[in-house]
Amino acid sequence: MGLIEALFPLMFITVFVIVIGTFVATGVKGISEWNKNNNSPRLTVHAKVVAKRNHTGVHHHNHNGHSHRTTSSSYFVTFEVDSGDRMELQMDGSEFGLLVEGDEGNLTFQGTRYLGFERM
Repeated sequence: MGLIEALFPLMFITVFVIVIGTFVATGVKGISEWNKNNNSPRLTVHAKVVAKRNHTGVHHHNHNGHSHRTTSSSYFVTFEVDSGDRMELQMDGSEFGLLVEGDEGNLTFQGTRYLGFERM
């Protein structure tokens, strides 16, 4: 038995543990943020839209010899409140499309969860 054959089970288990650990850590982080948002107060503050960005991810899938490509987009807006603090919140595309840099109004949020923006 060669060195590679002897080390393969150890390498396989190590990769398996890393992959499972990554899934668990991601899940814990998501649940933690969800719980923190739920326990945060709902706030409405005067804010200004100072930046917008979107991220488009492309995913390639192979199934039974057929290649599929899917895309997903995430939308983020940075708001500046009267104290000068800034926060970037994720929102859906329909809300994102209605906002323009420089817009001022009342921002409603809960933790890191965007709830709405009423332009003034």
